[in-house]
Amino acid sequence: MHPYYHPLFLQFIVYFNDNQDYFECHEVLEEYWKEQENFSKDHPLTGYILMATGLYHWRRGNTAGASRTLNKAITRFREMPVQFDDYLKEVSIAEIIMQLEHCLTRIETGEDFYSFQLPVSPGLQVEAEKSKPRMVLLPKNSTSVIHKHMQRDRTDILLQREEKKKGSR
Repeated sequence: MHPYYHPLFLQFIVYFNDNQDYFECHEVLEEYWKEQENFSKDHPLTGYILMATGLYHWRRGNTAGASRTLNKAITRFREMPVQFDDYLKEVSIAEIIMQLEHCLTRIETGEDFYSFQLPVSPGLQVEAEKSKPRMVLLPKNSTSVIHKHMQRDRTDILLQREEKKKGSR
């Protein structure tokens, strides 16, 4: 099976294109990424994770975090290792990079949040559409989508951050 046809990547496409639920985009791709044998930060899925995270930050008004994260996403997409050439098919990486650069320009000039459609092949879009009936999609501009991280128990994340801070002192 092509890596983009995995059920979690198909869910990512729906969350990204249909309701711009970038928090869920991050969640499903992180789960998929961790399923990979010897997953690392060089894996192509991390570019998509960073892209979703950056867009989530930007829509919430965190332009510094958005800019930093979107730049990292562009770097990951540009430096995709050759062994992952399957990830260069079915999705236009060049179009993603162009869209992310457009987002960065808008951030730098103080323009409002801008969303775009993930440029996927028609076949991949058909498969993503098939996964929709099993998904819960919230309205794309609802507070529930825009501030989704605030609705989760983040105790573990906050504890990890504190430990990391203590270790760097």
